[in-house]
Amino acid sequence: MGKSDFLTPKAIANRIKSKGLQKLRWYCQMCQKQCRDENGFKCHCMSESHQRQLLLASENPQQFMDYFSEEFRNDFLELLRRRFGTKRVHNNIVYNEYISHREHIHMNATQWETLTDFTKWLGREGLCKVDETPKGWYIQYIDRDPETIRRQLELEKKKKQDLDDEEKTAKFIEEQVRRGLEGKEQETPVFTELSRENDEEKVTFNLNKGACSSAGTSSKSSSLGPSALKTLGSAASVKRKDSSQSSAQAKEKKKKKSALDEIMEIEEEKKRTSRTDHWLQPEIIVKIITKKLGDKYHKKKAIVKEVIDKYTAVVKMIDSGDKLKLDQTHLETVIPAPGGLILYHPSEQAI
Repeated sequence: MGKSDFLTPKAIANRIKSKGLQKLRWYCQMCQKQCRDENGFKCHCMSESHQRQLLLASENPQQFMDYFSEEFRNDFLELLRRRFGTKRVHNNIVYNEYISHREHIHMNATQWETLTDFTKWLGREGLCKVDETPKGWYIQYIDRDPETIRRQLELEKKKKQDLDDEEKTAKFIEEQVRRGLEGKEQETPVFTELSRENDEEKVTFNLNKGACSSAGTSSKSSSLGPSALKTLGSAASVKRKDSSQSSAQAKEKKKKKSALDEIMEIEEEKKRTSRTDHWLQPEIIVKIITKKLGDKYHKKKAIVKEVIDKYTAVVKMIDSGDKLKLDQTHLETVIPAPGGLILYHPSEQAI
């Protein structure tokens, strides 16, 4: 197998090793070659091509440095503009994303020694807004693209035009209101003093119908005699007392019974009226079938001592003598032993 075979294990391993970023100390910026180890970098420095590049750089070193600096600046700003826009971001975040590209320009080949120097230079040149914080330096790209500036001017012009339209509309409405008021004479209210010709006369006001009706009622009441005013006043006071008493009684009833209590009472009344299958009778033996009372009373026999509302019974336990108040649904009848007594329900017929 040939040495330069593309699919040999060694060639594949070399390609895998050459992927991604490697150590900066073994990178030659002049030749733009990345070496994998110290021995490879040493061999590269002794090569004829590297020596020829050094001779070219020694003739005009400033030109090469300016070229690399310009490339680094353009690529960095392009990434900042495209990736982050005009957002405020930490400079180290942008730099880490920039150097993740394998073919990037290294800062060692530029005029800036550190990222902080480059950030300060961007601020001095007006390319970015920079500010120093306890967490480091932050940068914000200043978009000076003519298209962007034109778009911003259009937006500002549109906002100004909208404000002008609103002001024009407000002025037009004010003008219309002023013209409408000019055609009508404004009625000035006349204030009169409350006075009574007779001490026994009462002045009444009807606030429900407005000022005109109150004036009318006052004039009518003044035309009536003192006896009519007395009767009217006594009737109004009686009505007020009756209404206050009825409202107080209604409030007390509402306070006593809430809406939930009323609903529960209605539901219970419906159940009482709808159920007709009552069978509870005093002095009969029943069995407790509910498990809510525990194993102490479950499946135990008791004697009905009292029946309440046809469906509720007060029972006495045969074993312990305890008295319980249970609903009919929690009980069942007991079949007596042969020869025992049976109580028939009035609605049923004995066979």
